[in-house]
Amino acid sequence: MVYDVRAFGAKGDGKALDSPAINRAIEAAAQAGGGTVYFPAGTYRSFSIRLKSNIALYLDHGAVILAADPRDGDGKYDDPEPNPWDQYQDFGHSHWHNSLIWGEGVANVSILGPGLIWGKGLVRSGNQSRSREQNEALRAAPSGGPFGYPNPRDAVEPGWGNKAISLKLCRNVTIRDVSILHGGHFAILATGVDNLTIDNVKIDTNRDGIDIDCCRNVRVSNCSVNSPFDDGICLKSSYALGFARATENVTITNCQVSGYDEGTFLDGTFKRDDRGYSLGNPTGRIKFGTESNGGFKNITIANCVFDYSRGLALETVDGGALEDVTIANITMRDVTNSPIFLRLGARLRGPKGTAVGALRRVIISNVVVYNADPRYSSIISGIPNHAIEDVTLNAIRIYYRGGGTREQATLEPPENEQAYPEPAMFGVIPAYGFFIRHVKGIKMNDVEVQYLQEDLRPPFILDDVKDATFIFVRALRAADVPTFVLKNVEDFNTHECREVPDVKAKRATLERL
Repeated sequence: MVYDVRAFGAKGDGKALDSPAINRAIEAAAQAGGGTVYFPAGTYRSFSIRLKSNIALYLDHGAVILAADPRDGDGKYDDPEPNPWDQYQDFGHSHWHNSLIWGEGVANVSILGPGLIWGKGLVRSGNQSRSREQNEALRAAPSGGPFGYPNPRDAVEPGWGNKAISLKLCRNVTIRDVSILHGGHFAILATGVDNLTIDNVKIDTNRDGIDIDCCRNVRVSNCSVNSPFDDGICLKSSYALGFARATENVTITNCQVSGYDEGTFLDGTFKRDDRGYSLGNPTGRIKFGTESNGGFKNITIANCVFDYSRGLALETVDGGALEDVTIANITMRDVTNSPIFLRLGARLRGPKGTAVGALRRVIISNVVVYNADPRYSSIISGIPNHAIEDVTLNAIRIYYRGGGTREQATLEPPENEQAYPEPAMFGVIPAYGFFIRHVKGIKMNDVEVQYLQEDLRPPFILDDVKDATFIFVRALRAADVPTFVLKNVEDFNTHECREVPDVKAKRATLERL
C-alpha cells in the first residue's frame, strides 16, 4: 500500500515543516504491517525522519527532502543517544539519532527513487560535548583541519543533525537511485547492518560519502561519490557497538570516487577551483579504516574509477585483522597522495589490552594510475615486529609526476607507530615508486612505474622485508640511480626485470641494484 505524505499533512513547499507529517505516514504504514511512503514532486523541509521495519521511502522525480536548519526556530533534530563506548571513535561514528533519516533495529527497509536528499541544515561534525558558549566561540574560528577533517568550529549545541542517512543494527536494507547533496559528517552511515545494498546512488557532499562500519553482506554498486573534504566510500570496524565486529563479505563494484568542488558533481560542471582543502588537495577515495577494531574480511573491489582524489588506502591500526581482500580493474587519474597505501599500525584506540592486528592476504591487480603526487610514492608499511604479510600486485602501471631530488632519496621516514594512518605521516618518501617496509611475503608481477618529470629517487626501496619476488618489473630511473635499494632484506628474488640481473639473494643488509 502507498502512503502519500501529502495525505498526512505535508506541504512540500520548502517552507512548512513537513517532518511531523512524514513521520505520521511512516507510523501509519508500520501499523498496517508495512508499505511505501511516497514523496511526490516538492520540497519537504524536515528534521529527523524515523524509519520503521517493512517501510520503503520513495522519492519521485522532483521530490526533495530538505534538512531543516534549527536556527529557524521551529524544531530540532533528535538528540544523540547515549553511548558508553564513544571514547573509542569520533563522536559522529558513535551516534545515529541526530540525523535527517535514521533507523535502529529495523528490518526490510528501502530508500528509493530518483529524488534528492539535500542536507542543507546538517553540520560537518556535530560534537555536542561542549557548552553553548564554547560552541559559539568555536564557530567563529577558521575552518579546515588536518587531513580534511573540520576544525572544532563545526561543533554545535544539541539540536543539530550531522548525517543524511544513519542506520544502526539493521538488516535487509536497500538504498537505490537517490541522490544526496551536502550530507554532513556522513551522507550514509551504516553500523552493524547486515544484508545492505547501495546501488546507483549519487553523492556530492562536504565530508564522508558512504561509511560501512561493522557490517556484513554488503553490496555497493554503480555509485558515484564526490567528497572533496573526506573519504568517498569507506569501510570501518569501530567499537561503537560496544564490541569488536568485523566488516566482512563486502563487494564494491562499478563505482566512481572523486574530489571535485562540492556541488559541481551533481550539477555537471566538475570544478576544481576550491582551495580550502587541507594539505592543498582533496580526499574522495576508497578506504578501509581508520576505525579498525573489528577488522575487515572477505572484501572485493572491482571496476572502480578514482578521479582527482587520494588513492586507495587499506589501514588497520586499532587491533583488527585486515585479510582476504582482492582489488581489480582500477583506474586513477590526478591522484593527490599515495596511489596504493597499505598500513598496519599501533594506534590501538580501543579498550585496555587491545593488541596490534594483522594485514595479510591482499591481491591487487590491473591498476592504471596517471599523474600521481610525487611526494609519497606507493607505501606498504607495517611496524617493527608486526609485518604486513602475503601481498601480491599484478599488472600495475603508475605514472608519477616526478621531480624528486637526491636529497630526498636519503630521507629516513619515521615509524610513527601510533599515528593516525595517512601517507603524509611519513613525510616525503625516499623512493618515487614503492616504499616497502616491515613486510613478509610480497610478490610483484608485471608492475611498471614511471615519472613524467625526471626523479632522482630510486623506484623501489625495501626495508626489513622477507620473501620478496619481482617478476617482469620495469621502472624508469635517472642515470646512476638504482632500481632497488635493499635494507635488511631476506630471500629477495628478481626475474626478467628490466636493467636488473636475475637475483636470488638470501640476505642483503644494504645493497643497490
